[in-house]
Amino acid sequence: MKLLAVETATEACSAALYIDGEITERFSLTANEHTKLILPMIDTLMSEAGLLPQQLDALAFGCGPGSFTGVRIATGVIQGIAFGADLPVVPISTLAAIAQDYFDSNDNMEQHTAFTAMDARMGEIFWGVYNRDQFGYAALIGKEVVTLAEDIAFPDLTGIGLGSGWGVYEEILMLRLAGKVKHYEVDIRPRARAIARLGARGFELGFAVAVELAMPVYLRDKVAKTEAERKNAG
Repeated sequence: MKLLAVETATEACSAALYIDGEITERFSLTANEHTKLILPMIDTLMSEAGLLPQQLDALAFGCGPGSFTGVRIATGVIQGIAFGADLPVVPISTLAAIAQDYFDSNDNMEQHTAFTAMDARMGEIFWGVYNRDQFGYAALIGKEVVTLAEDIAFPDLTGIGLGSGWGVYEEILMLRLAGKVKHYEVDIRPRARAIARLGARGFELGFAVAVELAMPVYLRDKVAKTEAERKNAG
């Protein structure tokens, strides 16, 4: 199984190559350099592996939620490669990627539930609760939403808080999840290595779609905010 994955939904820009269970990644934290970095990252990974796009089995990308521009970059890059090489695509949630990366990096942890929250600006968060299943993959509990921090819905489980939303709305989230979350990590971002892991799993389960169906997921109905609106909101 050979799969290329990209993730650009936040200030983290990354690409990863999955080959028969082994993952190599290129990763960088950058404010506005995603369009300059992502293609060289992909070229480097493919060149080092001695692969052409046509030799891949599938592609995966972080489909959102996240930055409107960032999600569009990943979508456009993957669509371009998929059209050119006639490859199927596995869209992966950025919230799922946050949870998966933590699970992969903390294999011996006791907690198997991740309460993921990304800052969505305008007083809201992107919210999703994930449980590590018996195979080690992040499985969504309920549904992902964009919501006020005080309006989150969650299962009666204990776990870890993950994502930028915890840095912005710590007091509200800790109050709402009193007794369920004792620890949270703010500086954990969606990464291509997690997109690759989940993408390979999704491909095995038959979740790949044709390129024309590989679309972004924004959660918020009104996503095309003007720059002025975003500045006023943030």
